[in-house]
Amino acid sequence: MTIDRRTLVKSGAGLLLISGLPARAAVLARPLGANPFTLGVAAGDPWPDGFVIWTRLAPRPLDEHGGMPQVAVPVGWEVAEDEGFSRVVRKGEALARPELGHSVHVEVGGLRPHCHYWYRFSVMGSDVSPTGLARTAPAADAAIDRLRIGVAGCQHWEAGFYDAWGALAREPDLDLVFHYGDYIYEGAGKPVGGNVVRRHAGDEIYSLDDYRRRYAQYKSDPHLQSAHQASAFAASFDDHEVDNNWAGEFDQDGTPPEVFLLRRMAGYQAWYENMPVRRAQMPGMQGITAYRRLDYGRLLRTHVLDTRSYRTDQSCNDVARADACTPEAHASPEMLGRPQEAWLDEGLGNDRTWNLLAQQVIVMPLDVRAPGATKPVFETDLWDGYRPAKARLIESIRRHDLTNVVIATGDHHKHAAGIVPERDDTPDGKGVAVEFLATSISSGGNGNGDAGLAHMLQNNPNLDLYTDRRGYQLFDITPTRWTTDVKVMDRVEKPGGKVQTLVRYEVTPDAAQLHRA
Repeated sequence: MTIDRRTLVKSGAGLLLISGLPARAAVLARPLGANPFTLGVAAGDPWPDGFVIWTRLAPRPLDEHGGMPQVAVPVGWEVAEDEGFSRVVRKGEALARPELGHSVHVEVGGLRPHCHYWYRFSVMGSDVSPTGLARTAPAADAAIDRLRIGVAGCQHWEAGFYDAWGALAREPDLDLVFHYGDYIYEGAGKPVGGNVVRRHAGDEIYSLDDYRRRYAQYKSDPHLQSAHQASAFAASFDDHEVDNNWAGEFDQDGTPPEVFLLRRMAGYQAWYENMPVRRAQMPGMQGITAYRRLDYGRLLRTHVLDTRSYRTDQSCNDVARADACTPEAHASPEMLGRPQEAWLDEGLGNDRTWNLLAQQVIVMPLDVRAPGATKPVFETDLWDGYRPAKARLIESIRRHDLTNVVIATGDHHKHAAGIVPERDDTPDGKGVAVEFLATSISSGGNGNGDAGLAHMLQNNPNLDLYTDRRGYQLFDITPTRWTTDVKVMDRVEKPGGKVQTLVRYEVTPDAAQLHRA
């Protein structure tokens, strides 16, 4: 994405270049003292020549300003070819500025493609940060044999513990983790479908300082920190980074858009400050551009989508009832917005072996009617509520004559696997894509397994799996086969949960079909 200087100034996003400008504010000239790296380190968005490395200084994470003095702080950084840092290949200094919550985003370049590197940060007079590991992407024309991607999200602090993140951190040879969103939850004391097992600090969040403190609490978890240290992330966001089920300029409570947009801007900025993303993802006065592509040689193109910022409001006041909101009424026109839609359509015109749509909400039709009910019921916040937009997405895939599209989804707090059919009214008809819905890390608590869910498979012949368990998914991708391991936890409402593989699926690039391995 090319952004010229005039565009930056005009959009109010001139701060995108802030880390490369000389300091104009006061700079800390004394030792900071206590360990400022309590929120860990992270890497993200690998390119063939490098990736982003991130940290945020907060010696006392839940105190005002994270316990930081309100001045800019120089932060040293190093990238090395070995864990002992005997072969440092890149190093420099960045400023952790109070305007950005004392976060640091360094876009490291000049590295070799498809190689592992270690990185760390330092502050004068303080402890050195933990060490993180990330792998660059392969060269654009490289033929690679294997790629491993983890998929996870929906990590409600109050609903459970993060042992699943610890398990994902121990998975071998990960190239990337796609975090589909709901990194934080904005409310307090009300996890859906679960018990309160540990408390949020503070009430529902609205201001930038509120959001910063909530991220600090989540990022203090050692399992989450270990996952970030183990692999680069491709981070996106869903609704709870701002407010439940928000859509474009609208929240769920009928707040005037001009007021809600103030809250949305605070949520956007806090998300940027706490995620290992590039400067192109920093929000400005005109909003945010969070969608982007990550290519892995000739094997995979990943389209990271934003299904919140540009959508129109949900149909039927976001109430899905068979009598009040028929399937025909699920006609909100925009999910991605036309510019992102055109960008995706252009990006699908490629010759990679696989295309991954890394996004947030369920694309395939999902009839959620209760057992014994005769009329179908579809949710309005999912792609089911945006049928014109879904039809255009399907048509784009068909127009490019693709059989290699896999969709990674979150939001729903269930593990599911199924097919996106050409026609919603023929769910068992020809498929255009395979969809893997990754469950939550903790949202929903321990869950109920398969209990009471048999009707979901009966309602939806395009589904092969639908289960209420916590965990994550692993994609093992080769030129001839896409393998998905569905990982589940035995518990999350108490620490010490264990992970196991529930089921393994295989997909081939010549057909949108699921096969149990």
